[in-house]
Amino acid sequence: MTNYEYAPPQKKIFFVENDTNIVVSFLKKFGQELQVKVIDTSDEALELLKTSYAPDAVIISKYAGGLKFLEQVRSNAWTKALPVIITSQEVSSGLVKEVIAKKGDDVFPSDFSSGDLLIRLDYFIKRRHYVAMQQTKSNSLDVKIPWWKRTFDVLSTGAAILLLSPLLIIVAILIKLDSKGPIVYKSKRVGAGYKIFDLYKFRTMRTDADQLIKNMESLNMYAKENKATQSNKSGYCDDCKLAGTDCQQSMYLDGKVVCEKQYLAEKNSKVAFMKFQNDPRITRLGKFLRNTSIDELPQLFNIFAGDISLVGNRPLPLYEAEKLTTDDYIYRFAGPGGLTGLWQVTKRGKGKKDMTEEERIQLDIEYAKNFSFKMDLMIILKTFPALLQSENV
Repeated sequence: MTNYEYAPPQKKIFFVENDTNIVVSFLKKFGQELQVKVIDTSDEALELLKTSYAPDAVIISKYAGGLKFLEQVRSNAWTKALPVIITSQEVSSGLVKEVIAKKGDDVFPSDFSSGDLLIRLDYFIKRRHYVAMQQTKSNSLDVKIPWWKRTFDVLSTGAAILLLSPLLIIVAILIKLDSKGPIVYKSKRVGAGYKIFDLYKFRTMRTDADQLIKNMESLNMYAKENKATQSNKSGYCDDCKLAGTDCQQSMYLDGKVVCEKQYLAEKNSKVAFMKFQNDPRITRLGKFLRNTSIDELPQLFNIFAGDISLVGNRPLPLYEAEKLTTDDYIYRFAGPGGLTGLWQVTKRGKGKKDMTEEERIQLDIEYAKNFSFKMDLMIILKTFPALLQSENV
């Protein structure tokens, strides 16, 4: 029997240093234990943080703009927890205090003649992982639901559940008779403040619908053309192929080594919203349930529990929400999540096939910024005519 040893993935480090001798010395000491990307300036490092897969830590020289870099990193929500180590030829108590005041993680001499860098990096990465796990249990955006909205949600959905209980029971029986599978479909959704929860709907699709979605990308109504991604299925970018060597920009994802450049190209080529016309995954009964929006009735229990509101921005699946984390789009999660919203009553069911992804996002942002009791009431009144759609979507 062959014995296999597990090799833990190398820590990915951005090393920002403009002194060639220091760079060479660092690579000799730590090149075998760390995956190092050498960067000349702090500006280049900041730009790379925006466009590449985040490193495990950044080690930056004070002389390469390290202190200014530290301030900028800590001022951005998506990098404020990134471990940053400052290096300097002379480590004084004054420098240490300044780095601590700017929320830096540690200070090392440029030649790393003192201290154990690998142990410190291991600690910072574990600490960052722990903090990230804690943050998933709470909202990353502080979204507070007004009392009038929550009161209306509880009273209206409580009454609706009681009145519609006979219909809910009949639909549940019909679903069970129509096709195999559970009556209620639960899916992870991202709502207000990036809160992740289980959204309930009557099942309208085949039980293997999630597996089919990867084979239906060409049918996506919001799909973008990207020939580079379609032609490149090897997992390596063109640069890797031309070099004829192993990937020079590898990263670990779900336990596998993949090319970071190719991963980002494929990720950026995907649209944030997935929707199909005449979707073949939908069951016979499911088509009727969707066109009448009866499939969404179990979400009344989500509203009653406080996961979402009656009116708000639709909570998104995880694969859609991960595309909307930039400053331009994050605000759509600053508004309450909802069963119906501004997008549904202005676009849905009007036969408009030219709706773009950007239009939908901007309508969500508009609601998040301007929602009020009057706007919610207007949306509710406009929702009923929009329930009977003219498109099979």
